[in-house]
Amino acid sequence: MTEQQPQAPEPNVAGQPAPEPGQPAPDPWKSFRGVMAGTLILEAIVVLLALPVVAAADHGLTPLTAGYLIGFAVVLVLLGGVQGRPWAIWVNLGIQVVLIAGWLVHGAVGFIGLIFTAVWLLIAYLRAEVLRRQKSGLLPGQQSPPG
Repeated sequence: MTEQQPQAPEPNVAGQPAPEPGQPAPDPWKSFRGVMAGTLILEAIVVLLALPVVAAADHGLTPLTAGYLIGFAVVLVLLGGVQGRPWAIWVNLGIQVVLIAGWLVHGAVGFIGLIFTAVWLLIAYLRAEVLRRQKSGLLPGQQSPPG
C-alpha cells in the first residue's frame, strides 16, 4: 500500500509556489526597498573609495574635500534607513545632483555621480514597471493557481 503525499501547490509564473489560500500575497515592495537600501550602501562604499583618488590628485585631500566625501557617504547610509517612505526614491535620485557637483572636487567624483544617476534612473523605471504590473494584477503573487 502506498501513501499519498500531499501535493505541493503549482508554481506560478515566476516559478515559485503560489501562496496557500488565506495567506497574504508576497509584498513586492519589501524586496524593492532592500534593493534601494543596498544600492545606497554600495554607493557609499564607492564614494569612500574615491578618497585615495582625490588624495592623489593635484590639490590633495583637503579638510573640505574629505568632509564632502565622508559626509556624503554618511548621508547615503542614513538614507538607507528611510527606503520605506514613498518619497525615498526621488530623494535618492535627487541627491545624485550633489554627487555630480563633486566634479568640482575631482572629475572622478562627478563621474561616480553620473554612473549612479544612471543606476537610479533604472531603479525608478523598474519601480514604475512593478507599480504598473501591480495595478494590472500581473505580479506573480497576484496570479491565481491554474486549474
